[in-house]
Amino acid sequence: MSSLTAQSCEACRADAPKVTEDEKQNLLKEIPNWQPVELDGEEQLKRVFKFRNFAEALVFTNKVADLAEAEGHHPAILLEWGKVTVRWWTHKIGGLHRNDFIMAARTDAAYAG
Repeated sequence: MSSLTAQSCEACRADAPKVTEDEKQNLLKEIPNWQPVELDGEEQLKRVFKFRNFAEALVFTNKVADLAEAEGHHPAILLEWGKVTVRWWTHKIGGLHRNDFIMAARTDAAYAG
């Protein structure tokens, strides 16, 4: 399990710094199944989770929603038959913050457990 799951998200302001390239590379080692992607000019973390059916995918989607609500940090979630795509990024800064890596690690933990 990633050490990121034990960390807490911090309140993020519009002037909060994005992760540096070095920080990003080190943090990605802790969440190897996530891919950095750029969408609408903003860097995000993306992962597709596979399930046997829609019902299982929906249960997972609700777990991710509960995690997001608990931290006040919300991803984009696409629910489809047999899969859920999750994208984390920090809207206020238009890119990646350490919080996004923490939440990606917690999403992985929800999937594993």
